[in-house]
Amino acid sequence: MDTSHSIKRHPLAKKHKKQPLPQPTPKPSLRLVVRMGLFYLLLTYLISSVGSCIVLRWIPPFTTMFMLHHHVEDLPSFKSIDYRWVSAEKISPHAFTAVIASEDQRFMQHFGFDFHEIAASVEDYIDGEPMRGASTISQQVAKNLFLTPSKSFIRKGLEVWFTGLLEVFWSKQRIIEVYLNIAEFGDHIFGIEAASQHYFGIPAKQLSRSQAALLAATLPNPIRLKAAQPSNYVLKRRNWILRQMQNVSYRG
Repeated sequence: MDTSHSIKRHPLAKKHKKQPLPQPTPKPSLRLVVRMGLFYLLLTYLISSVGSCIVLRWIPPFTTMFMLHHHVEDLPSFKSIDYRWVSAEKISPHAFTAVIASEDQRFMQHFGFDFHEIAASVEDYIDGEPMRGASTISQQVAKNLFLTPSKSFIRKGLEVWFTGLLEVFWSKQRIIEVYLNIAEFGDHIFGIEAASQHYFGIPAKQLSRSQAALLAATLPNPIRLKAAQPSNYVLKRRNWILRQMQNVSYRG
């Protein structure tokens, strides 16, 4: 028998190949995990901040970050906060014009930031005068409602973010209504209603021009500038606000 020829495989015969070993699934790197975590954290913060601004467009805030900060400072003791929300219809029109005249006379024109006042403040600082604040009413609502009093670049950035959200989702009437309700008018006294009852024994609806101007005069520093025992500085500031109120036009 001739065996010199190789044996041919049948054309239908299966070829047996070695199966490759399963490769292990690559694990995500620590850097990728951190990046994904930061992305979802930022996304959650953006959604929650926008959502809270939309909700608070109609619902009165139960409290503010500034009030909560007061509670933390009071620990381990506890001092109650006098905070009474009232709608705009239950606030004297004089209170609206007084705080606009005192704090932000371009309130109805700007979009949250008074660049004219910011530039003037910078020029005064360059000329050697002390740096003065140029925060608008919108910025103050953003700070008091959502942020703590600490100072940092991150906090300033968040202030800009929330101020923009308020201007987008809220009306000017809502912004100043919330401002009057959450502004601090004395030690642990928040809101125009609590201040009116505490200092004058009347509801905020009955505030006179002089009384509203006096409360507005204390807003830069309500702990040092007292409405109960106004100093000469506070009285001069009140009189200045009364004059400025003649130039303020506000319709809620």
